[in-house]
Amino acid sequence: MELIHDELAAAAAGKPRIELSADRITLAKRRWRGVAKDGREFGFDLAHPLTDGAAFFETDGGVYIVTQQPETLFEIAPGAPREAARIGWMIGNLHFPIEIDGDVLRVPEDAAVRQLFEREHIHFATVQKIFRPLKAVSSHHAH
Repeated sequence: MELIHDELAAAAAGKPRIELSADRITLAKRRWRGVAKDGREFGFDLAHPLTDGAAFFETDGGVYIVTQQPETLFEIAPGAPREAARIGWMIGNLHFPIEIDGDVLRVPEDAAVRQLFEREHIHFATVQKIFRPLKAVSSHHAH
């Protein structure tokens, strides 16, 4: 088993790409194990989590990349900015991550979110996609 500490700074162009597929929750971790499509095993002990498409290991035969698995999401197209803000606020009150992709909002499938959408008569579709939620931003300052 290969132990990985960081993604590759640069991977050779033209080499075959060998995928190691993981779900979003696993990719958010710094320590985990995985098996690439060719059967090679890897352990990850990372300073920072990997992201979808990151190259992390290279051999003469190819470059290993991590791919994020699609997951079931609720997708809505709120229309007016005021409606989008209201829906985003309601989802935030449930402490769920949200993805904003143009005029579309996505949130992981969950019974609480489904209940919220049904109660508020918010039209949604269930889709299978790679979820890329907004990252939390915080600043600390002294008073």
